[in-house]
Amino acid sequence: MEKLAKIYGFLRGFRDGESGAVTVDWVVLTAGTLALGLAVAGAVSEGAIDLAGDISRTLEEFELPGHAGAPPPPPPPPPLQ
Repeated sequence: MEKLAKIYGFLRGFRDGESGAVTVDWVVLTAGTLALGLAVAGAVSEGAIDLAGDISRTLEEFELPGHAGAPPPPPPPPPLQ
C-alpha cells in the first residue's frame, strides 16, 4: 500500500505541477493517450461491424418451429407406462 500511495502522490504532483515542462509533458501524454484510444477504436470497429452483420444474417435465417412457414415441431414422445 505504501508503494501505491507513493505512485499516487507522484502522479498527483505531476498532474498539478505548473512549471512549463511538466505542463507540456502532461499535454503530450494526454494527446498520446487520446490518439491511442482512437486508433484502438478504429481497429476494433471494423471487426465489430462485421460481427454485427453476421449475427443479423444468422437471426434473419433462423426459423422457430411452427412460426412463419417453418415446419411444425415434432410430436412429443408417448408417455412412459
